[in-house]
Amino acid sequence: MASVTFKNLNKTYPNGFVSVKDVSLNIEDGEFVTFYGPSGCGKSTILRMIGGLEDITSGEIYLGTELLNDILPRDRRLAMAFQNYVLYKYLNVYDNMSLGLRLRNLPRGVIDARVRTAAEFLGISGVLDKRINVISEADKQKVALGRAIVCNPKVLLVDEDFARQNEQRRREMISDIKKINKDRGITVLYVTNDYDEAVTLAHKVIFMKDGEITKIKESCKGV
Repeated sequence: MASVTFKNLNKTYPNGFVSVKDVSLNIEDGEFVTFYGPSGCGKSTILRMIGGLEDITSGEIYLGTELLNDILPRDRRLAMAFQNYVLYKYLNVYDNMSLGLRLRNLPRGVIDARVRTAAEFLGISGVLDKRINVISEADKQKVALGRAIVCNPKVLLVDEDFARQNEQRRREMISDIKKINKDRGITVLYVTNDYDEAVTLAHKVIFMKDGEITKIKESCKGV
Protein backbone atom coordinates (compact mmCIF):
# COMPACT_ATOMS: atom_id res chain seq x y z
CA MET A 1 0.00 0.00 0.00
CA ALA A 2 1.16 3.53 -0.81
CA SER A 3 -0.80 5.34 1.90
CA VAL A 4 1.14 7.96 3.87
CA THR A 5 0.33 8.61 7.52
CA PHE A 6 1.63 11.28 9.92
CA LYS A 7 1.14 10.84 13.64
CA ASN A 8 1.76 13.91 15.84
CA LEU A 9 4.54 15.13 13.55
CA ASN A 10 6.74 17.97 14.81
CA LYS A 11 9.80 19.81 13.53
CA THR A 12 11.72 22.32 15.65
CA TYR A 13 15.03 23.76 14.43
CA PRO A 14 18.05 24.32 16.71
CA ASN A 15 17.33 28.08 16.81
CA GLY A 16 13.94 27.31 18.37
CA PHE A 17 11.81 27.95 15.29
CA VAL A 18 8.87 25.55 15.18
CA SER A 19 8.20 24.67 11.53
CA VAL A 20 5.66 21.84 11.95
CA LYS A 21 3.30 21.54 14.95
CA ASP A 22 1.65 18.27 15.89
CA VAL A 23 0.45 17.33 12.39
CA SER A 24 -1.60 14.14 12.03
CA LEU A 25 -2.92 13.12 8.62
CA ASN A 26 -3.70 10.10 6.47
CA ILE A 27 -3.21 10.14 2.69
CA GLU A 28 -4.79 7.25 0.83
CA ASP A 29 -3.16 5.00 -1.75
CA GLY A 30 -3.18 6.63 -5.21
CA GLU A 31 -4.34 10.07 -4.09
CA PHE A 32 -3.06 13.33 -5.58
CA VAL A 33 -2.73 15.64 -2.56
CA THR A 34 -1.69 19.29 -2.55
CA PHE A 35 -0.27 21.12 0.45
CA TYR A 36 -1.21 24.80 0.22
CA GLY A 37 -0.11 27.75 2.31
CA PRO A 38 2.21 30.77 2.47
CA SER A 39 5.99 30.50 2.47
CA GLY A 40 7.25 29.28 5.83
CA CYS A 41 4.04 27.47 6.81
CA GLY A 42 5.80 24.08 7.04
CA LYS A 43 4.51 22.41 3.88
CA SER A 44 7.91 21.92 2.24
CA THR A 45 9.40 20.81 5.56
CA ILE A 46 6.83 18.01 5.72
CA LEU A 47 7.82 16.81 2.25
CA ARG A 48 11.49 16.87 3.21
CA MET A 49 10.80 14.89 6.38
CA ILE A 50 8.91 12.27 4.36
CA GLY A 51 11.87 12.03 2.00
CA GLY A 52 14.38 11.83 4.83
CA LEU A 53 16.07 15.14 4.00
CA GLU A 54 15.00 16.67 7.33
CA ASP A 55 15.19 15.00 10.72
CA ILE A 56 11.91 14.53 12.60
CA THR A 57 11.86 16.20 16.01
CA SER A 58 9.02 13.97 17.20
CA GLY A 59 6.13 11.98 15.81
CA GLU A 60 5.94 9.24 13.20
CA ILE A 61 5.67 8.91 9.41
CA TYR A 62 4.40 5.69 7.88
CA LEU A 63 4.41 4.46 4.29
CA GLY A 64 1.66 1.90 4.42
CA THR A 65 2.48 0.03 7.63
CA GLU A 66 6.23 0.75 7.43
CA LEU A 67 7.62 3.30 9.88
CA LEU A 68 9.95 5.61 7.91
CA ASN A 69 11.58 7.54 10.75
CA ASP A 70 14.84 5.58 10.89
CA ILE A 71 14.97 4.36 7.27
CA LEU A 72 17.71 5.92 5.13
CA PRO A 73 16.42 8.16 2.29
CA ARG A 74 17.80 5.83 -0.38
CA ASP A 75 15.87 2.89 1.10
CA ARG A 76 12.48 4.62 1.13
CA ARG A 77 10.10 3.67 -1.69
CA LEU A 78 9.76 7.32 -2.63
CA ALA A 79 10.85 9.65 -5.39
CA MET A 80 11.50 13.36 -4.94
CA ALA A 81 11.30 16.19 -7.48
CA PHE A 82 12.84 19.36 -6.08
CA GLN A 83 14.33 22.47 -7.68
CA ASN A 84 17.81 21.05 -8.08
CA TYR A 85 17.48 18.24 -10.63
CA VAL A 86 21.00 16.93 -9.77
CA LEU A 87 21.49 15.75 -13.34
CA TYR A 88 25.01 14.91 -14.47
CA LYS A 89 25.51 17.22 -17.43
CA TYR A 90 28.31 15.26 -19.11
CA LEU A 91 26.36 11.99 -19.06
CA ASN A 92 23.65 11.33 -21.59
CA VAL A 93 19.96 11.13 -20.75
CA TYR A 94 19.93 7.32 -20.69
CA ASP A 95 22.80 7.14 -18.21
CA ASN A 96 21.22 9.80 -15.97
CA MET A 97 17.92 7.92 -15.88
CA SER A 98 19.54 4.54 -15.29
CA LEU A 99 22.07 5.58 -12.64
CA GLY A 100 19.93 4.74 -9.60
CA LEU A 101 19.04 1.35 -11.05
CA ARG A 102 22.68 0.54 -11.80
CA LEU A 103 23.65 1.46 -8.24
CA ARG A 104 21.08 -1.12 -7.11
CA ASN A 105 22.78 -3.71 -9.35
CA LEU A 106 19.62 -4.57 -11.26
CA PRO A 107 20.01 -6.77 -14.37
CA ARG A 108 20.91 -4.87 -17.52
CA GLY A 109 17.77 -5.98 -19.31
CA VAL A 110 15.55 -4.75 -16.48
CA ILE A 111 17.34 -1.40 -16.45
CA ASP A 112 17.01 -0.97 -20.20
CA ALA A 113 13.32 -1.84 -20.20
CA ARG A 114 12.50 0.54 -17.36
CA VAL A 115 14.44 3.45 -18.84
CA ARG A 116 12.96 3.06 -22.32
CA THR A 117 9.43 2.62 -20.96
CA ALA A 118 9.74 5.76 -18.81
CA ALA A 119 11.26 7.74 -21.69
CA GLU A 120 8.40 6.76 -24.00
CA PHE A 121 5.87 7.57 -21.27
CA LEU A 122 7.31 11.10 -20.93
CA GLY A 123 7.99 11.66 -24.63
CA ILE A 124 11.79 11.87 -24.43
CA SER A 125 12.79 8.70 -26.29
CA GLY A 126 14.40 10.85 -28.97
CA VAL A 127 16.96 12.40 -26.63
CA LEU A 128 18.15 9.30 -24.73
CA ASP A 129 21.59 9.43 -26.37
CA LYS A 130 22.05 13.20 -25.90
CA ARG A 131 24.08 14.74 -23.09
CA ILE A 132 22.23 16.70 -20.45
CA ASN A 133 24.13 19.90 -21.23
CA VAL A 134 22.70 20.07 -24.77
CA ILE A 135 19.01 19.31 -24.19
CA SER A 136 16.30 21.87 -23.39
CA GLU A 137 15.24 22.87 -19.89
CA ALA A 138 11.84 21.28 -20.53
CA ASP A 139 13.51 17.97 -21.39
CA LYS A 140 15.76 18.21 -18.31
CA GLN A 141 12.63 18.46 -16.21
CA LYS A 142 11.25 15.33 -17.90
CA VAL A 143 14.54 13.50 -17.37
CA ALA A 144 14.36 14.30 -13.66
CA LEU A 145 10.82 12.90 -13.51
CA GLY A 146 11.84 9.89 -15.59
CA ARG A 147 14.75 9.12 -13.30
CA ALA A 148 12.29 9.18 -10.41
CA ILE A 149 9.71 6.82 -11.87
CA VAL A 150 12.16 4.19 -13.20
CA CYS A 151 12.66 3.12 -9.58
CA ASN A 152 8.92 2.28 -9.34
CA PRO A 153 8.28 4.50 -6.30
CA LYS A 154 5.13 4.19 -4.27
CA VAL A 155 4.98 7.96 -3.68
CA LEU A 156 6.18 10.99 -5.67
CA LEU A 157 7.01 14.15 -3.69
CA VAL A 158 6.98 17.40 -5.70
CA ASP A 159 8.01 20.76 -4.30
CA GLU A 160 6.78 23.99 -5.88
CA ASP A 161 10.38 25.01 -6.63
CA PHE A 162 10.59 22.14 -9.11
CA ALA A 163 7.99 23.94 -11.22
CA ARG A 164 9.41 27.43 -10.86
CA GLN A 165 9.92 27.76 -14.59
CA ASN A 166 8.13 29.67 -17.31
CA GLU A 167 4.40 29.12 -17.53
CA GLN A 168 4.53 26.73 -20.47
CA ARG A 169 7.02 24.42 -18.75
CA ARG A 170 4.98 24.55 -15.56
CA ARG A 171 1.88 23.41 -17.45
CA GLU A 172 3.85 20.60 -19.11
CA MET A 173 5.28 19.50 -15.76
CA ILE A 174 1.83 19.44 -14.14
CA SER A 175 0.48 17.44 -17.08
CA ASP A 176 3.28 14.90 -16.67
CA ILE A 177 2.71 14.56 -12.92
CA LYS A 178 -1.04 14.11 -13.37
CA LYS A 179 -0.29 11.41 -15.94
CA ILE A 180 2.11 9.68 -13.53
CA ASN A 181 -0.58 9.70 -10.85
CA LYS A 182 -3.41 8.50 -13.09
CA ASP A 183 -1.68 6.03 -15.41
CA ARG A 184 0.92 4.58 -13.04
CA GLY A 185 -1.12 4.79 -9.84
CA ILE A 186 1.64 6.58 -7.92
CA THR A 187 0.53 8.62 -4.90
CA VAL A 188 1.51 12.28 -5.42
CA LEU A 189 2.17 14.86 -2.69
CA TYR A 190 2.53 18.31 -4.25
CA VAL A 191 3.45 21.54 -2.46
CA THR A 192 2.24 24.88 -3.83
CA ASN A 193 1.45 28.43 -2.72
CA ASP A 194 -0.89 28.97 -5.70
CA TYR A 195 -4.50 28.62 -4.50
CA ASP A 196 -6.07 27.93 -7.90
CA GLU A 197 -3.46 25.29 -8.62
CA ALA A 198 -3.96 23.65 -5.23
CA VAL A 199 -7.73 23.29 -5.52
CA THR A 200 -7.95 22.30 -9.19
CA LEU A 201 -5.15 19.71 -9.26
CA ALA A 202 -5.83 17.48 -6.31
CA HIS A 203 -8.16 14.92 -4.85
CA LYS A 204 -7.43 16.48 -1.45
CA VAL A 205 -6.10 19.91 -0.43
CA ILE A 206 -4.26 20.37 2.88
CA PHE A 207 -4.37 24.02 3.99
CA MET A 208 -1.50 25.02 6.28
CA LYS A 209 -0.54 28.06 8.34
CA ASP A 210 2.19 28.51 10.95
CA GLY A 211 3.11 24.83 10.90
CA GLU A 212 -0.41 23.53 11.45
CA ILE A 213 -3.18 22.10 9.29
CA THR A 214 -6.05 24.58 9.29
CA LYS A 215 -8.40 22.80 6.90
CA ILE A 216 -8.64 19.69 4.71
CA LYS A 217 -10.76 19.96 1.58
CA GLU A 218 -11.85 17.11 -0.64
CA SER A 219 -11.80 18.44 -4.19
CA CYS A 220 -14.34 17.59 -6.86
CA LYS A 221 -12.11 19.22 -9.48
CA GLY A 222 -9.08 17.01 -8.93
CA VAL A 223 -7.22 14.77 -11.32
